[in-house]
Amino acid sequence: MTDPHSALVLFSGGQDSATCLAWALDRFERVETVGFDYGQRHSVELQAREVVRQRLAEAFPHWRERLGADHRVALGALADLGETAMTADVAFAAEASGLPNTFVPGRNLAFLVLAGALAYRRGQGVLVGGMCQTDYSGYPDCREDAVQAQAEALRLGMDMPLVVETPLMHLTKAESWALADRLGGGALTDIIIEDTHTCYAGERGQRHEWGYGCGECPACELRAKGWREWQAVTGAAR
Repeated sequence: MTDPHSALVLFSGGQDSATCLAWALDRFERVETVGFDYGQRHSVELQAREVVRQRLAEAFPHWRERLGADHRVALGALADLGETAMTADVAFAAEASGLPNTFVPGRNLAFLVLAGALAYRRGQGVLVGGMCQTDYSGYPDCREDAVQAQAEALRLGMDMPLVVETPLMHLTKAESWALADRLGGGALTDIIIEDTHTCYAGERGQRHEWGYGCGECPACELRAKGWREWQAVTGAAR
């Protein structure tokens, strides 16, 4: 039996997944989280996960009652299959295919399979992921058609009425900042700035107005661009 009021959030500890966690806590009666250790060079994001969960529980008592267990799954095989800039200390660059060398083939597809298996065991009817095909690095497994094809495979392969929600799929990064603000106001955006981690280089020493990071990797560039665009809109609205 699966519960359509119970959700499992794919939670990396970054901006997008933290926003998705808040989105799920605002909508579902019971929310659990799952993170994946796949040998990522920015493993500091795994440390950020518990901090963000704790901060959300402290800042939003009505969400604390809904926030359930956290799960962590080892997936080192993704790094063993081949080197990428996400799993090895190499320069960020574009490959001959046109994709950035931060692309880890099959990563999100594997995440969904394992999260689906966990949801099956936990009786959860909804998976929530931060995949986005608007402001993103071009990863093909972030696209809606790929995510929903995997969702259908999970439903068929496990014979369960599983739904995969991707609330950021068609939002720009500026719109993602705005969504976080609508969900939790300054308290939530402050948590995203101070406690989440998105930088691929794993840099936590340099604090920018949008959060911590190297400021140069693709993830930092997208986050900074979205912040500037959101601030421009909110400033004009004042």
